[in-house]
Amino acid sequence: MHEQLSAMLRTHPQPQTTFDPAALAACLDACLECSAVCTACADACLGEREHLAHLVRCVRLNLDCADICAATGRILSRLTEADQGVLRAQLQACVATCRACGDECTNHAQHMNMVHCAVCAESCRRCEAACTRLLGSVTA
Repeated sequence: MHEQLSAMLRTHPQPQTTFDPAALAACLDACLECSAVCTACADACLGEREHLAHLVRCVRLNLDCADICAATGRILSRLTEADQGVLRAQLQACVATCRACGDECTNHAQHMNMVHCAVCAESCRRCEAACTRLLGSVTA
C-alpha cells in the first residue's frame, strides 16, 4: 500500500465503518496498480505490430479496465457520505471488467506467448479478487 494513501485513510475525519480497513486499502492498491498495468499492456499490445489485428479486443479491454479501475480507486477513496448502491455497482463493474480483461490477456499469454499479457492478467486477477472481497462487505 502506498504510504501516503494509507496515512490519508487513517487520518480522515470521517472514519470508514462500511469496509474492513485492510480490505479497503488492499482494494485501493490493487485498483491503482491494475489501472497502470492495463494502460501499459495496451501500449505493449500496440507495439506488437505483426499481431496487432489479433490484439484489438485486448487493447480495448485493457483501456476499459484501466479506466474502470482508476474510477473505482477514486470512488473508494471518498469516505464521506458514500452511497452503498453506488459502491456496490462500481465494485461489480470493476470485477466484471477485470475478469474480461484477465481472460483476454490470459488467452494471448498462452496462445501467442505474450509475456506482457501474462503480467496484465495477473494484475487483473488480483484486482478482481480484492474488489470481490470488498464487495462482500457492502451493505444494502
